Amino acid sequence: MRVRVLAFARLREVLGFGARDIELDDHATIAGLWDALADGAPPLAAFRASTRFAHNGELADPATRLTEGDEVALLPPVGGG
Repeated sequence: MRVRVLAFARLREVLGFGARDIELDDHATIAGLWDALADGAPPLAAFRASTRFAHNGELADPATRLTEGDEVALLPPVGGG
């Protein structure tokens, strides 16, 4: 299946893209998507604990199952002040 991945801020720099379609196995989860991305960009692993995810515009857990055409946004921590 194919899902759309959106990466922001530092995650975009590490991955080398802001938006890309990624091919995954059927029944993949957000966690599986993260693992696939980290396999291609090992420095990404350092950001796992602080990254949140949005699935089709809603905050989501890494265990969320994906389906064809879904959109997953990788949300880095943000500071304010």
